[in-house]
Amino acid sequence: MPPAFTSLLAPSFDNSKYDLTYYLKGGLAGGICCSITHGALTPVDVVKTRIQLDSVKYNKGLIGGFKHIIGEEGAGALLTGLGATCGGYFIQGFFKFGGVEFFKINIVNAIGEEKAWEMKTPIYLASAAGAEFIADIFLCPLEAVRIRAVSDPTYCTGLADGAAKMMAQDGVGGFYAGFAPILFKQVPYTMAKFAVQGAAADRLYGVLGMTPAECSGGQNLSVSLGSGVIAGVAAAIISHPADTLLSMVNKKGAGGDGPIATRLMNIAGEVGMVKLCTNGLMPRCIMIGTLTAGQFGIFDTVMGALGASKFHFHDPNAKA
Repeated sequence: MPPAFTSLLAPSFDNSKYDLTYYLKGGLAGGICCSITHGALTPVDVVKTRIQLDSVKYNKGLIGGFKHIIGEEGAGALLTGLGATCGGYFIQGFFKFGGVEFFKINIVNAIGEEKAWEMKTPIYLASAAGAEFIADIFLCPLEAVRIRAVSDPTYCTGLADGAAKMMAQDGVGGFYAGFAPILFKQVPYTMAKFAVQGAAADRLYGVLGMTPAECSGGQNLSVSLGSGVIAGVAAAIISHPADTLLSMVNKKGAGGDGPIATRLMNIAGEVGMVKLCTNGLMPRCIMIGTLTAGQFGIFDTVMGALGASKFHFHDPNAKA
């Protein structure tokens, strides 16, 4: 077994030591959890995207959307973009979860444990924003191919074919046409996701009357899943308008010609704020609530399997 891989599986004997190996474990766990959850929910995402792109045609909600797509295109159409989804979100999850751990721990080291305990929420917000910005640089090209494939099922036969066609037709700029809206969607989403999950987990541990170290593996997993659902719904609502814009701007011809900012404003004007906030919101809340719970549950499980002791904020006044 290669030494680098062996080091990932080595237990973190020193719980206070958060080094490069720990961050790599966090990145790997994040990539696995995001790839699995987003991949598993591809059918829901296909329906949600179709509703956002054509709310007149797909006007009977999530179940009606499933029936419509299966009736017209067959069940296989619900897996459109699966390759781009799994690949893109593995890379994004690697940088997002690994990045949050990196920024969070280093901010704590810089300002001290006592100050960090008082500023948990700002630290979550700053860490999530920085990590998500980096992650989106890698996610955006694959997300562009996925949305183009979902909006036009005849566009490509797979990720490689779609990427080649997009490069030939639109150049590198085509892959990043949605970079601004993906930032507007993903950065607030991730900030809310980690901040709300952290706060919800604290409340749940408070109800249990125990710290994470005192809980069993099953109790910690239950807290991760419960806080993940709460965080996912909150993050979905906050980021939904930008998610709708992202889906629309990657549809060929949407918003007319010109710079991306002009196209986004044209789309927003045509659709209206109410529809930006509500079209496809219910399926997205179901999708993101389930997805986020799964992500935090799988992340904690994989971190444990890799021998990593997950970082938790600690109240220095509780040492005694």
